[in-house]
Amino acid sequence: MSIMFHDGNRQLQDRFDSRRIADRLEEKLTRTAFTADDKATIESCAYFFIATADAGGRPDCSFKGGAPGFVRVTGEAELAFPDYDGNGMFKSLGNLLVNDHVGLLFIALHDKPKRLRVNGSARVVHDDPLLGETVGAQLIVRVRARAIFPNCPRYIPEMQMTGPSMYTPQPQCEPPEPKWKAFDDFKDYVPPRHPAFRG
Repeated sequence: MSIMFHDGNRQLQDRFDSRRIADRLEEKLTRTAFTADDKATIESCAYFFIATADAGGRPDCSFKGGAPGFVRVTGEAELAFPDYDGNGMFKSLGNLLVNDHVGLLFIALHDKPKRLRVNGSARVVHDDPLLGETVGAQLIVRVRARAIFPNCPRYIPEMQMTGPSMYTPQPQCEPPEPKWKAFDDFKDYVPPRHPAFRG
């Protein structure tokens, strides 16, 4: 039984005669527990992409960023990340409340580029112990991995990280508000910043 492929994948694999390599990649690279290298990759990333879907299966993809280490591997098959102040739409986390399936893509640009995917199920936690030790977190998301697999990094462009976003939460430092919150169309509708963001 494959934990990676369904009938749609198989149709295209059979059309392009790639079922054998797909099965071999799953056999050799796909896992259900994080390795030490997976942990190092994930915890070194300053951002990742998250794919979710609502109850009707309509997809959404979002960027999540923070200081390296803002995503933590918290167990053999579990990771956790904070939800920081955003635009208040809660597209990703709202989807997780009605459909817990999630796909994460980590791209590491250090010594040599790496891509790591984590598919699984997620839960949004209001009273997680990590809230007290994560500056700026208003919620914590815990992901239970179903499939962990590296991707070939060949199409990652050459890029250089010059530093964290000035909006990244830091201890004893209140991040600035983004300019859009002061635009005439929005300023009267923006809720007060969550207390977690006050240091």
